[in-house]
Amino acid sequence: MTKKTSPAYRASKEETIPINKLHPFSDHPFHVRRDLEFSELVDSISESGIITPIIVRPKIGVGYEVISGHRRWEACKELGIESIPARVEYIDDDEATILMVNSNIQREHVLPSEKAFAYKMRMEAMKHQGKATSSQLGTKLRTLDAMGKEVDESRNQIHRYIRLTYLIPSILQMVDDGRIAFNPAVEISYMTEEHQTWLKEEMDMCDATPSLVQSRTLKDMSRNGTLTENYLHTLLTEEKPNQRQKFFLNQSDVQQYFPSSYTPQQMQNVIISLLRNWEHKRSSRQRPQREEELER
Repeated sequence: MTKKTSPAYRASKEETIPINKLHPFSDHPFHVRRDLEFSELVDSISESGIITPIIVRPKIGVGYEVISGHRRWEACKELGIESIPARVEYIDDDEATILMVNSNIQREHVLPSEKAFAYKMRMEAMKHQGKATSSQLGTKLRTLDAMGKEVDESRNQIHRYIRLTYLIPSILQMVDDGRIAFNPAVEISYMTEEHQTWLKEEMDMCDATPSLVQSRTLKDMSRNGTLTENYLHTLLTEEKPNQRQKFFLNQSDVQQYFPSSYTPQQMQNVIISLLRNWEHKRSSRQRPQREEELER
């Protein structure tokens, strides 16, 4: 995004803006998914209108650029609404980028790739402002995990998310789909694009993904130029200790019990949590029986 001179300070104001005067934020990393949540948003706006104004800034010659509120904007277009309440901010590119990321990163369901590119844009904007110090990048951001629990994103974790932007698109898609874990993906991001392409082909062929330890090995071999396609095949086909006994559930069998927006990884997290609760209750019921048997 081209950096522009910061406009003269003007206080923000609220006004109603025609839908056709709005334009998406340049390189917006957060996607508008037509999922259950979006349908619920459309229904809510249809019944009650826009409760919270979207945030925009003037876009010279064409109207306004949406900073926060892309889903509300899309919902209004779907409903045929011609204008929308908005808070107009008079800010430059870097300020707009930081506000855009901070306003959207708090969403309940944010894909790893969305976080990755959002954090990268935020970091670059802060560098332009001369504010990308360790302490400021380390400011913890509140977000939600798959269970809806609030968690903090530390400076180290933010940088690890940014590493995902170095993955080739097909592997990054695997991360979003929950087919490859976050930590191995971070290690894979250090491999060259050519070696990542080799890896993707072998993963498809072998229907397997590297473990964290294997991913670190691949990173080192890619860096020192010793990685070969034959070695990749050997590594992916070797039996991993934690994969000797696997139990599979078909996604189609469990998808019906989850919101359509849930990724495979989020569904897995919920299932594991429910199993832990079940095990705890089962153990509690069996404890009196065991004590009775010991007393006999």
